[in-house]
Amino acid sequence: MKKKLILENGTVFVGETFGSESTAFGEVVFHSGMTGYQEILSDPTYCGQIVVLTYPLVGNYGINRDDFESITPAINGLIVKEATDFPSNWRSEMTLDEYCKMKNIPGIAGIDTRKLTRIIRDHGTLKGIICHFNEKDQDVLERIRATEIRHEQVKQVSTKTAYPSPGRGRRIIVVDFGMKHGILRELNERGCDVVVVPYDTSANEILQLNPDGILLTNGPGNPKDVTEGIQMIKEVVGKVPLFGIGLGHQLFALACGAETIKMKFGHRGSSHPTKDLLTGKVLFTSQNHGFLVDADSITNTRLEITHIALNDGTVEGLKHKDFNAFSVQFHPEASPGSEDAVSLFHQFIEMIEIAKQGETTHAKA
Repeated sequence: MKKKLILENGTVFVGETFGSESTAFGEVVFHSGMTGYQEILSDPTYCGQIVVLTYPLVGNYGINRDDFESITPAINGLIVKEATDFPSNWRSEMTLDEYCKMKNIPGIAGIDTRKLTRIIRDHGTLKGIICHFNEKDQDVLERIRATEIRHEQVKQVSTKTAYPSPGRGRRIIVVDFGMKHGILRELNERGCDVVVVPYDTSANEILQLNPDGILLTNGPGNPKDVTEGIQMIKEVVGKVPLFGIGLGHQLFALACGAETIKMKFGHRGSSHPTKDLLTGKVLFTSQNHGFLVDADSITNTRLEITHIALNDGTVEGLKHKDFNAFSVQFHPEASPGSEDAVSLFHQFIEMIEIAKQGETTHAKA
């Protein structure tokens, strides 16, 4: 069955349907990774978006039970050059088409994804609709232009209630703004006693849980829309060691007086080179963000830039000059992508241990 992708600038692509036969509206973005489509489909940060995969063959290793980043996908649609019908991998349990049908994810295949990616790079992120072939282009175009991108993505993907992931190590409160399960995996592997809480949990409620550290997760949308998170961070910075990832990094920056701005087409891929300014090392990082921290706005804050993107020089990491708090824009847990930066979880735990030793010394004195 034929389908169409129509962009707000009037461009029309005709392709073949896979997955759900329903229509999809969203912000059309591209991901440049060669693998990792299962993690991309289940990454809550893609809430409200239609994702173009630039690698031409998608679905060739199928879908397995282990590589999901969330239970319920929030992605609005998927665009590929070719969707494999017969995957080949010992872990494969179903095809990409079967999974997208099961989770009601509309897909379109057989279009020129290189051309589409160039359009996004030239014009910036665009709204678009995946629709049935027989719909009139002009009618669909009017719907696109009349529909606004939603502003409550974090509310949609965050957990509704707090829950534990018990361990025998330090107590980490994970504030879920759209958490990838890879973050929880890395904390569990380090023995942390984790409690995951909703995005709008107050500072007082978090501190009542007696945390040794607080982790701010990734998530979708404009960070300035998450006012509850910004206020909470203002009240906990300096009281408990803090680590921010993705959206958590942007919220940390806003809480400390910096500014965030929307990017033209964002960073979405699994091998973005990032330089650690403190060590001089270059890390290949997994990234997925459409907003960034404005470097010029850092000047009048107590923040210091620790990482920059080598492709465009944008801010990729921050630390507080006075308190035990740092953040990165990229995903140290990867999934998909390089695990060059996974040691940041160890750095977080080490920061907590040093802070605890300081508390003990102070108490003895």
